[in-house]
Amino acid sequence: MAQAQLLIDLSAVQHNWRALDAASGASVQTAATIKADAYGLGADKVGHALARAGARRFFVALAEEGAALRAALGPDLPIHVYGGHMEGDAPLIAEAALVPMLNSPAQVLRHRAALPDHPFGVQLDSGMNRLGMEADEWQALAADLLAGECRLVMSHLACADEPDHAMNARQLAEFRRMTDGIGVPRSLSATGGVLLGPDYHFDMTRPGIGLYGGRPFAQARPVVRVSIPVIQTRLVRAGESVGYGNSFVAPRDMRLATISAGYADGVHRALSGKVTLWHGDTPCKLVGRVSMDLLTIDVSALPDDPEMLDLLGPHQGVDDLADLIDTIGYEILTSLGPRYRRIYQNQ
Repeated sequence: MAQAQLLIDLSAVQHNWRALDAASGASVQTAATIKADAYGLGADKVGHALARAGARRFFVALAEEGAALRAALGPDLPIHVYGGHMEGDAPLIAEAALVPMLNSPAQVLRHRAALPDHPFGVQLDSGMNRLGMEADEWQALAADLLAGECRLVMSHLACADEPDHAMNARQLAEFRRMTDGIGVPRSLSATGGVLLGPDYHFDMTRPGIGLYGGRPFAQARPVVRVSIPVIQTRLVRAGESVGYGNSFVAPRDMRLATISAGYADGVHRALSGKVTLWHGDTPCKLVGRVSMDLLTIDVSALPDDPEMLDLLGPHQGVDDLADLIDTIGYEILTSLGPRYRRIYQNQ
């Protein structure tokens, strides 16, 4: 079988949620953000695992994601939609009992017209200038919204992964100014905000990346392992070239393995010439370019031809890969494509 494997440790996801729940404090509800198909790992399986761990509230980005999650989880647990109530969403919101986080006066009007008695939340802009009502919009609508079926008022931190950044305190002060005394549950923090401490926790936290083993939650357990099968090995003589564009020329006689993954599987082309794979504790360097379906790896140090090599695993996590190409672990995770055979451990 040439299909690469993506092993997902659901017990690690549960451990990470419990750790962030403990960090949030006993009086704070810890939800779970599982947008983008649980960051590429499968919202149905991850959602069930988190519900078993104790999560009782979930957040997704789109109404379509919420409807799919509702079908997987059943009717009981609240599911919030960060993107709010978009044109055409009303049937999904109603049928799946979703809670849209209304981001603008236009969304308020749309929701009120289509689903006047349906629960909703409100997202406020506390300084990120991405989603949420501005202060003057909120001031004009707050009394009316809070008298209705409002279940939550939230905002989102721009720099929570940098604990000393002045923006954190500015947003905290603005969120308090906009919401103190409203009498409705409030939420400001995702993973980074949880780690900033109790001042940022309010009534609910909404961890995301930390559940899946990524920064800024340095104590997270690793969740994913990517193991890629070897299709072929060959001897390459000194002076021979490898791959597209002759971008690598062997400096010595080498034994190379061609393995079954590439940029179609989320192995970014920018990793060409930079990334190391692993066979047990032995590092094996990528040579030549990342192509669509294949990578070529130096396995000269191994005593025998390997069957599989690990791109992600005990020696290299998503943030290690991200650091090589100046991106973030979120992008590495969500880029892992549909061709992997997803194997769920500790279900």
